[in-house]
Amino acid sequence: MATIDGRPAQYGISLKQLRELMEVRGREGVAKISEFGGIHEICKKLYTSPNEGLSGSKVDEDHRRETFGSNVIPPKPPKTFLTLVWEALQDVTLIILEVAALVSLGLSFYKPADEDAPLLQEEEEHHGWIEGLAILISVIVVVIVTAFNDYSKERQFRGLQNRIEGEHKFSVIRGGEVCQISVGDILVGDIAQIKYGDLLPADGCLIQSNDLKVDESSLTGESDQVKKGPDSDPMVLSGTHVMEGSGKMVVTAVGVNSQAGIIFTLLGAAVDEQEAEIKKMKKEIKKANKQKTKSQTGENDGRAPPGGKSQHAAPPSLSTSEAIKSESDGNHVQQPSTSTAETGHKKEKSVLQAKLTKLAIQIGYAGSTIAVLTVIILIIQFCIKTFVIDEKPWKNTYANNLVKHLIIGVTVLVVAVPEGLPLAVTLSLAYSVKKMMKDNNLVRHLDACETMGNATAICSDKTGTLTTNRMTVVQSYICEKLCKVLPTLNDIPQQVGNLITMGISVNSAYTSNIMPGPNPGDLPVQVGNKTECALLGFVKGLGVKYQSIRDEIPEDRFTRVYTFNSVRKSMGTVIPRPNGGYRLYTKGASEIIMKKCSFIYGHEGTLEKFTRDMQERLIREVIEPMACDGLRTISVAYRDFVPGKAALNEVHIDGEPNWDDEENIMTNLTCLCVVGIEDPVRPEVPDAIRKCQRAGITVRMVTGDNINTARSIASKCGILKPNDDFLILEGKEFNRRIRDTNGDIQQHLIDKVWPKLRVLARSSPTDKYTLVKGMIDSAVTDNREVVAVTGDGTNDGPALKKADVGFAMGIAGTDVAKEASDIILTDDNFSSIVKAVMWGRNVYDSIAKFLQFQLTVNVVAVIVAFIGACAVQDSPLKAVQMLWVNLIMDTLASLALATEVPTPDLLLRKPYGRTKPLISRTMMKNILGQALYQLVIIFGLLFVGDLILDIESGRGQELNAGPTQHFTIIFNTFVMMTLFNEINARKIHGQRNVVEGLFTNPIFYTIWIFTMISQVVIIQYGKMAFSTKALSLDQWLWCIFFGIGTLVWGQLITSVPTRKLPKILSWGRGHPEEYTDAMNLGEERFDSIDSDKKPRAGQILWIRGLTRLQTQLRVIRAFRSTLEDINERRSIHSLHSLRSPRTGLPPVATGSAGGHLIYNLNLLSPNYSSKSQQQQQQTQQQSQQQQHESNATLPADISYIDEDPQQQRNLQNGRTTSASTTASTPSPHSTSTARSAVGGGFSNVVHNLQHHQKNGQNETRI
Repeated sequence: MATIDGRPAQYGISLKQLRELMEVRGREGVAKISEFGGIHEICKKLYTSPNEGLSGSKVDEDHRRETFGSNVIPPKPPKTFLTLVWEALQDVTLIILEVAALVSLGLSFYKPADEDAPLLQEEEEHHGWIEGLAILISVIVVVIVTAFNDYSKERQFRGLQNRIEGEHKFSVIRGGEVCQISVGDILVGDIAQIKYGDLLPADGCLIQSNDLKVDESSLTGESDQVKKGPDSDPMVLSGTHVMEGSGKMVVTAVGVNSQAGIIFTLLGAAVDEQEAEIKKMKKEIKKANKQKTKSQTGENDGRAPPGGKSQHAAPPSLSTSEAIKSESDGNHVQQPSTSTAETGHKKEKSVLQAKLTKLAIQIGYAGSTIAVLTVIILIIQFCIKTFVIDEKPWKNTYANNLVKHLIIGVTVLVVAVPEGLPLAVTLSLAYSVKKMMKDNNLVRHLDACETMGNATAICSDKTGTLTTNRMTVVQSYICEKLCKVLPTLNDIPQQVGNLITMGISVNSAYTSNIMPGPNPGDLPVQVGNKTECALLGFVKGLGVKYQSIRDEIPEDRFTRVYTFNSVRKSMGTVIPRPNGGYRLYTKGASEIIMKKCSFIYGHEGTLEKFTRDMQERLIREVIEPMACDGLRTISVAYRDFVPGKAALNEVHIDGEPNWDDEENIMTNLTCLCVVGIEDPVRPEVPDAIRKCQRAGITVRMVTGDNINTARSIASKCGILKPNDDFLILEGKEFNRRIRDTNGDIQQHLIDKVWPKLRVLARSSPTDKYTLVKGMIDSAVTDNREVVAVTGDGTNDGPALKKADVGFAMGIAGTDVAKEASDIILTDDNFSSIVKAVMWGRNVYDSIAKFLQFQLTVNVVAVIVAFIGACAVQDSPLKAVQMLWVNLIMDTLASLALATEVPTPDLLLRKPYGRTKPLISRTMMKNILGQALYQLVIIFGLLFVGDLILDIESGRGQELNAGPTQHFTIIFNTFVMMTLFNEINARKIHGQRNVVEGLFTNPIFYTIWIFTMISQVVIIQYGKMAFSTKALSLDQWLWCIFFGIGTLVWGQLITSVPTRKLPKILSWGRGHPEEYTDAMNLGEERFDSIDSDKKPRAGQILWIRGLTRLQTQLRVIRAFRSTLEDINERRSIHSLHSLRSPRTGLPPVATGSAGGHLIYNLNLLSPNYSSKSQQQQQQTQQQSQQQQHESNATLPADISYIDEDPQQQRNLQNGRTTSASTTASTPSPHSTSTARSAVGGGFSNVVHNLQHHQKNGQNETRI
């Protein structure tokens, strides 16, 4: 018989049996396990040991991987480069250019018999095809550059994703040792230790558990926490969160065989099938449309909902329950695109993106208008001159002239449209994110990086963020002796000493350990909970080996464990006593444990009654002084339950006590000791906090610690300053102040508290959430507060999600907190947050620099082309030349200006806030000033340049005439001025020294030099292709002279005082809401009513890359503004409690249906009839148009992104729909939740939306 590593190669249980085992739940699961002979028998069949784990040998691991699979889910393959090229080609402006160029090419070869043609023209004619070809080549360059940028962006995203996944480690037992391994290395048969805050990476059966509660909403949609235990419900599943307790499980399914994996596999197959279906749908829709336009009767023509939204119907390959699972399972650890998929529904559109979108649309309007005018003027002039003045008959060759005019018009449009904007945003963000990794910031959502630059408030945890999280016991109070140094075991009465060492060793998680340092002289390494490590260190300091005590009492001998949580603020463990009965050990926050104690060991270890007076004296004389020194105080106590005669501090029992009656179990305790644990402030934190304060950011500390400890640490950090007017509150007092007489939280009451609040002590996660929400919703300050929050615990999730930017701790943070965050601090250090602020501000400035540069070029190029066309019947800048300028200023400049490195000066100014204009008066002054200079020079050269420089005039040339030096000089001067203005654009706050720090940015000067060399080559050797003629040295010097003039002129502009300029010159002032509303109005006219084409790409002519970036954000934003209008009008209060106003998801804390069921109900509704949908859709569109004409309440986007138009119409009428409750198989819980949603239509709309974004769009999103 074959053996592997000394055991049989055939396992006693097959993969199929294990898969079937994991499909049962609850009591059935217990029965199924006992069919196999119990959990220990299953371990034997898998050749693993519950206490020793796997052997850890390579051969054994490989064999298990081969038999049961590995714990990875293969990601969806990335888009190939060619796919991205094809997507870039879909852009409307480019398509027009390509068509025009092809027509031009064709016409250049078309030679009609034309006897009157002069001989000279034939000479020139065989060069006619060059321009058409050059335009095609330019288009190809633009497309390849765009595709390459998208490609590198996607690669960076995958790298980021892998990094986030790589960070995820899990505790398993191998070879009798507890070790942390990467989630991908977990195997079937591994014994995994699970604890509070874990995101489970594989399926398993519990061997032993303490008070274990799991949130399975990601699989079932039920938000109630499920109690797990070997005797009640032993199945734990991948992708679920441990909300309380701890335990040990044997892994039974990994990767594609785990429950989450099965769903992913089905989803993958379903997505492919759906894509095929969608294509089919689209064809049908097109046919239907043709019929409709013929008949115009508006009859029902079987059309599916637009945009191919059939994606939302449950995929055919999933059963209903699986479909529910698949909808919601968005956070399994190996999901390849979690972070990108979440981005959409995590936050509304970021401020910068809102402002930029509006700007791009406005520039687009102006550009298209001028482009159309240019074409019309050129054609009218040509026709009048040729047919009216010269009275020539029509010849087919004239078609070529008309195409040339069209090409000039399209080129003006190409130059006018700032497609570089989204590119600059993307590049700047992607570059920053890459660099931020080095600064210990792992960014999960790109817009968080930019939002951080606007942050006005940071709410930070204390432990581990402001402090080192390396805890040590420095003071102790035992038997009426207060020791400022560590006592020895001989100083403590023996009986008390034994109780303390036993109490600490047993009543702390067995995952907490103190390991020797890697090198002989190093400090020991603390693994697990740091407070427990400090207590274990105290035991070691007394000279007792805690591990030997643990070996005597392994975890499976525990009778009951009361795990630590934010409500209890203590932990208790019950163990059997050697001579019958039970002993409870407990430890926790000293003032909480003290209240439960009735006895204490006094002098020489005598047992004394612990009266109320003694308690108060102890708190006053021991606990408060410790806390004022910044120490965290922990008390250890115990209680005995005995069957026989009970002593004074024992309690007599007949049978086993009711352990669920925690109130009565945890009373009349005997206090053993109080210890003070020091967690020193990180040395770099006070300086980092000073920088924040100088940068206009208020730092607040929110901690679960004692108020005195918090005050002491806050003073050491510099959060509290001696003469400041500030508030320090405890959670209870904070709640008392912000609630009205009915106990409801009132915004106006929060507004009285938060501006002065600096420290919130003894706070619960709910208090943290309330504070953050209160600050974000507050209107006390002119600018809305932009709040960043740090969190590490599972229950910090709601606050992290609510904040503008959520920081999770990379080391101490639980998986749940990391899932809810935007940025992960890989070193848990506060000073890394300051670096994030610096990078965020830098992103904002980089975009502003690029804008200042880009707009100057846009204004000049468009005006020159337009006036040139009117005055000279020809644009001085040819199509190919404009495409080159476009390439310089869009792609290359965005790369050069977006990669500037942040300087510490960024932290010397106040935050911009949300209402700061995008283009400040200083920037507008620079833009208009430089544009004026460039226009004067170019028009000077155009009209009198030939006389000044003594060259042949290029004005009034024939269509096919060769390039002239005159127009070449104009083109060259324009590019030189643009290049030197790029140096000016590096400063946006009116600094005089524009070259400062120029050489710290190699990307900038490399691109600049490259552009300069390319320009020389184009001018000297471009000939017909670029319509240029070689220039002499003199002429080159003139061009460079005019170019350098921009730097001198820039100094003059800087001297003009900005304050004297009217405020109207700044652009983009006001609240972001205005922008996003305006944006929606802007799009209304362009979103064709039959939006069955590709929902977004290229519908709006000029927003080239922007559409790719922003579909999802735009929509969420649209809903939010609309719904808030409706709320105000109808004052539906319950809606507010139902959702967090910024994400449309209910806060986790409210315990509603996990945010899943409402949309599942609608998605799986059996009467999903596309015919009725069609009618609804049409009527809805009519009502939509009327709505717009009357008051434009609902933004246009909704018309085709909503799942079910019926509901939306109801929403507009303010009615509640019953549609949300027509589920195919709803649980009672889910149905009630759906019914309770005031305006069920709303919740559907929002959830459908989120679902649409998750599943319906595969592109990488930012």
